[in-house]
Amino acid sequence: MKIRRQKRTNNGVYTALYVIAGIALNFVLSFACNRLSLPLWFDTAGTIAVSALCGVFAGLLTAVGTSMLCSVFNLYSIYYTLIGVLIVLLTSTYATSFRTGKKRNPLIYLILLSLIGGVLGSVFQMILLGDSQFQAIRETAIYLSDLTGAPYLLCVIAVGVGVNFVDKSISAGLAWLILKILPEDISRAAWESGWKQKPLTGPQIESLRQRRGRSRHSMQKKISIMMGTIATVLTLTLSLIFFNMYYERKKGEYTENAIKAASFAAAVVDPEMVSDYIKKGREAEGYAETEELLYHIRDSIQGVKYLYVIRIKDDGCYVAFDLDYEDVPAFEPGEKMEFEEAFEEYKPALFAGQEIPTVESDDISGWLITAYEPVRDKNGKTVCYAAADVSMSFLSHYVTIFLVRMLLVFSGFLIIIIGYGLWAAKYSIVYPIASMTYVTNGIISGDDDQKSLDKKVKDIRALGICTGDETEELYFAISKMATGMAEQMRELRYYSEATSQMQNGLIITMANMVEDRDSDTGAHIQKTAAYVRIIAEGLKRKGYYLHKLTPKYMSDIVMSAPLHDVGKISIPDAVLNKPGKLTEEEYEIMKTHTIAGKKIMENAISSVQGESYLKEARNMAAYHHERWDGKGYPEGLHGEVIPLSARIMAVADVFDALSSPRIYKPAFPLDKALNILNEGSGTQFDPKCIEVFMESLAEVKQVLKKYQEG
Repeated sequence: MKIRRQKRTNNGVYTALYVIAGIALNFVLSFACNRLSLPLWFDTAGTIAVSALCGVFAGLLTAVGTSMLCSVFNLYSIYYTLIGVLIVLLTSTYATSFRTGKKRNPLIYLILLSLIGGVLGSVFQMILLGDSQFQAIRETAIYLSDLTGAPYLLCVIAVGVGVNFVDKSISAGLAWLILKILPEDISRAAWESGWKQKPLTGPQIESLRQRRGRSRHSMQKKISIMMGTIATVLTLTLSLIFFNMYYERKKGEYTENAIKAASFAAAVVDPEMVSDYIKKGREAEGYAETEELLYHIRDSIQGVKYLYVIRIKDDGCYVAFDLDYEDVPAFEPGEKMEFEEAFEEYKPALFAGQEIPTVESDDISGWLITAYEPVRDKNGKTVCYAAADVSMSFLSHYVTIFLVRMLLVFSGFLIIIIGYGLWAAKYSIVYPIASMTYVTNGIISGDDDQKSLDKKVKDIRALGICTGDETEELYFAISKMATGMAEQMRELRYYSEATSQMQNGLIITMANMVEDRDSDTGAHIQKTAAYVRIIAEGLKRKGYYLHKLTPKYMSDIVMSAPLHDVGKISIPDAVLNKPGKLTEEEYEIMKTHTIAGKKIMENAISSVQGESYLKEARNMAAYHHERWDGKGYPEGLHGEVIPLSARIMAVADVFDALSSPRIYKPAFPLDKALNILNEGSGTQFDPKCIEVFMESLAEVKQVLKKYQEG
C-alpha cells in the first residue's frame, strides 16, 4: 500500500492577523483611557481573546506587542510585560480546561486576574515611580490608611486589586463577547492553527497528559526544565551584564561630576582670602558671595552631596567653607576636621600641596567619591583644597531601579522565548510522538484480530503528522512499517487458519479412524466435543478454575476432545466390538487404550514441538477414566491432581455412553443418565463439572436432539 506524505497546512498568517487585531484593540482602549485620565488600563481585552482563541504563544505575542506599542504614550508600559504574560498563561489554562470538558468558575478566574494586575502592578509602580501612577488611587489609599491605620503600601495594593477587578472584568467580558460573535469554524480553525497533525480532542489531550504525569521523566517535563533553566540563567546573566555596564558608566559620570565640582569650587575661591575665611568666617570680606557661588555649583551638578573648602595641616583639616546639606549640620569656619581613614595614604601628598586622585570611602558620612582640587596662590603654592563629595547612595538607587527595569523587560521577552520553545516542542515533538506511541502500542501488543489491527493502522495514518522535520520522517517510517506489518499479519493469519483447518481435519480423520473400528459409537466424537464446550463455558460462567479457563485453553480442549479415545486404535476388534460383557482379562486390555493414547499423543507432540492443544489431547486420552476419589485408571489420580481437561471429558464421555445405544446395551433415558451422573458427583466426577452440566441441560438436550434427528 502506498503511503503518501501529509499535506502541510499553514495557518500562521491567520494567527498573525489575530495577534495584530488583539494588539490594536488593546492599544485603542488603553490610549482612550490614558487620554481620559481614567484610573483604568483596558489593555488586556485583546490579550485575553487571542489567548483563549489561539493559545499561549499567540497570546504572549499579543501581550508583549501591546506593552511595546503602549509605551508610546506610557513610558512604563514596557515594564508591565510580565503581568501580561501571567494573564496569558492563566487564560490559556482556563481555555484549555474548557475545551477538554473541565468546567471552571469564571469568578475565580476574574479574581486571579485582579490579583495579578493589582498586586504586581502596584508593587512595580511603587518601585519604578515611588507611588501609584493614578492620583485617584493615591488619594483613596491615603484615606484608607488614615481610616484603618494600615500601611500605605498595603492600601495601595488593596485599591489596585479593586480597580483591576473592574478593569479585568470589563476586559474579559469584551473578550468573551468577541469570541461569541466569531463563527464556530473560525474559532476552531484558530485554536487548531498550531497543530502539526490532526488536532486531538479534549479527552485525548487529557489522556496524554495523564500518561505524561505517570512518567517520571516525560519529554515535556525535560523540555520545560531545560527552557526554564536557560531562560533564568540568560535573564540573570544579561541583567547582571547590563547592570555592571550601567554601574561602571554611572560611576564614571559621578566621578567626573565630583572632579568638575571641585575644580569649579577651586576657581571661585580667592586664595588670598582663605586665612581670613578661616579666622573671621562669615565676617570676612567676600565670604557670603563665595558661599553663594559654591551653593550654586553644588546644586547644579548631579550627585554632589557635600562641597567644602579646607586647609590641610599636620594636626587636621581646618574648614574655610562647608555647605549645609538637608539635616546634616555643616562645620563652622575655623573648625577642625579629622583625617578619614581612606585618606591616610594620601597625607604626604596633601601636606605637600599636591594633587591626589579621587578617593572612594564608606564611613560615617556614607558611601562617597571625593575629589580634591588644590587652590593655589599667585606663586603656585597650595593654600587650601576645594573638595566635592558625590554620594554613591544616589548611584545605588539609580542602579537598583535600572536592575529592576532590566529584569522586568528581559523576563517578559525571555518568557516569549520560553513560550515559543514550549509551544514548538509541544506541537512538533510531544504531541506527535505521544500520539504515535499511543496508537502503536496496540499493534505491538499483537492481541487484536485483523479487523482491529487494520483499524489501528488506519488510526496511525489518520494522525496526519506534518512537522516537516525528523518527527515527520519518523511518523512516515512508522506508518509504512505498521502498514507492512498489518499485511504480513493478514498473510500469517491466513496461513495459520489454513494450517489450523488442516490440523483439525487430521484430528477428525484420526478420530474417525478409531470410531469406524468401534461399531456402536455413532457421532461420539462430535457429541463429546459439544459437551466439553458446554461444561467449560459453564465453569467459566460460575467463576470456577478461572486461572485455567482462558480463551486459548477452552479452544484447545474443545479441539482436542475428538482424540480422547485415539488409543482404541491399538485394541483388537474382538475386544473393541464384543457384543457382550467383557471378561476381566478383556477389560484389562480395554483399559490399555488410555496408555496407548498417551503414547500416541506424546509422539505427536514431539513431532510438532509441543503444541498446547495436543498436550491437552494427551491429558484427555490418558486420564479421562481417572476418578475424583482416586479409584480410576491408569494411574489412580484423584481430585484436582487429575488434569482439568480430563475431568471435563470424564463427564462428557460417561454421559454420552449412558445416553447412547451400545452393542451391549440400549440407550438409557435422559433422567436415568442424569441420576447416574449425580450419584457419581464427588466420587467418580468433579462436583463442579457435574454442577455446571446440570445447569446447562437446555444446551445438552439441543445436542442430543441434533444427533438423534441426524
